[in-house]
Amino acid sequence: MALNFNRYATEANTFLKEYAEEMNLSETPDKAGRILSAILHGLREIISIEESLQFIAQLPMFLKAVYVNGWSIKGKKHRIKHMKEFIDLVRSFDGVTSTYDFESNEIAEHYINTTFFILRKYVSTGEMKHIRDELPKNLKNMIFDKLFL
Repeated sequence: MALNFNRYATEANTFLKEYAEEMNLSETPDKAGRILSAILHGLREIISIEESLQFIAQLPMFLKAVYVNGWSIKGKKHRIKHMKEFIDLVRSFDGVTSTYDFESNEIAEHYINTTFFILRKYVSTGEMKHIRDELPKNLKNMIFDKLFL
């Protein structure tokens, strides 16, 4: 398998541009990238390693890289039961820019729901259902908030 890093970079830049537009952040694509990364890192902390591997198997290379960047599988999974707790976890991955990137819980929840909606371009409905099945009852709607079930 030949690695075509130029293609990955082009795909990543195209995705980030579309993602930023969908999030109403087209003027700040760096912010959109930080938000995407923080949300994906929050997800990987609350689902099983096995489910994470099934999830990233469906992602294009550039999103796989974002998902696994800095990942350590040695720690315990976070016990998150409510959206507020998930938002706090996501903010922890965004670091010092989190108060700027996720100005309010309402905006953060919108970003989370929109991110999972956009990821459905790459991830099958079946896999999204598997992820949803692992989530606590109060977080399940973030996966299918905008889905036509």
